[in-house]
Amino acid sequence: MKIVKIIVLVLLVAFVGIQFIPTTRNQSDTVPSTDFMLVNNVPETIQKKLQVSCYDCHSNNTQYPWYNRIQPAAWFLEAHIKDGKADLNFSEWDSLSNRRKASKLKSIILQIESGEMPLYSYTFIHGDAKFSEVEAEEMINWITKLKDSL
Repeated sequence: MKIVKIIVLVLLVAFVGIQFIPTTRNQSDTVPSTDFMLVNNVPETIQKKLQVSCYDCHSNNTQYPWYNRIQPAAWFLEAHIKDGKADLNFSEWDSLSNRRKASKLKSIILQIESGEMPLYSYTFIHGDAKFSEVEAEEMINWITKLKDSL
């Protein structure tokens, strides 16, 4: 019984200790002129769904949930955001070539169709980020038109 108390105490001290290790925050007060929403004529319904389902991980401005202040959850979130922005950053959209934009749009379509995006680990907590069949079809149709216009 004494060993269990020691283990619990060590784990508690470690948990409290890691709370003091800072993480970088993906937040910006400005929207760059290269942002996807600014350079494309995005319908309001598509804008709202992109904001809710995509922009937290794929832009320079994440709307953080309350649990981002708790380690190790903050590390997990920051890793996902870093990976997401490495694949696609909507804030830097207009800095891409048309060929690269078309490739990214094709990838977005495929990932929505396959249900890969948004990630289950995100939609598990953010239920409003899930695409209904109608929303997915609307998003895919609009993105297809955008891709074809490049």
